[in-house]
Amino acid sequence: MNKKQDIYKITAIVLMLDQFIKIIINHNMKLNTHIDIIPNFFSIFYVRNTGAAFSILEDNTIFLVIISAVFVVLIDRYIKKEEKFSKLGVISLGMIMGGIFGNLIDRIIHHSVIDYLSFTVLEYNFPIFNLADIGITVGVALYILSLILERNTQDDDTKNIRGINNRSKHR
Repeated sequence: MNKKQDIYKITAIVLMLDQFIKIIINHNMKLNTHIDIIPNFFSIFYVRNTGAAFSILEDNTIFLVIISAVFVVLIDRYIKKEEKFSKLGVISLGMIMGGIFGNLIDRIIHHSVIDYLSFTVLEYNFPIFNLADIGITVGVALYILSLILERNTQDDDTKNIRGINNRSKHR
């Protein structure tokens, strides 16, 4: 199993799912309309976001395209340079890359990002988002978790080596 290839496979899966859903939304709904799925909790609400998360940097499409492209290049270089990846690292990097590419394509083609997932929790309307956003957010969280787990494993390995060395000295 080539872990680097698996990262790119996951990237492609997230990207294709994201773009497929956005095509369906774009072709079957009118902008700023919604379909209630679970009343007062979840709906499909078709909007366009010209900014980043929570509409920050609104109407800065060129800047957001450049930032996205820079992140794609940096992550790709990291993937090519790094020797070892945990399973969680593979999944998380694939999700992040797929999400970045999904929103990057929208910004290039539509000059905005197609968002459609709308949740209301305790009367709070959470900002509308999409599958690419989920890929980025969950991917980053999983990557941080993978780093923590990797560090704990290295700490345990170091303790085990010290323990073996100490036992050898006492013989």
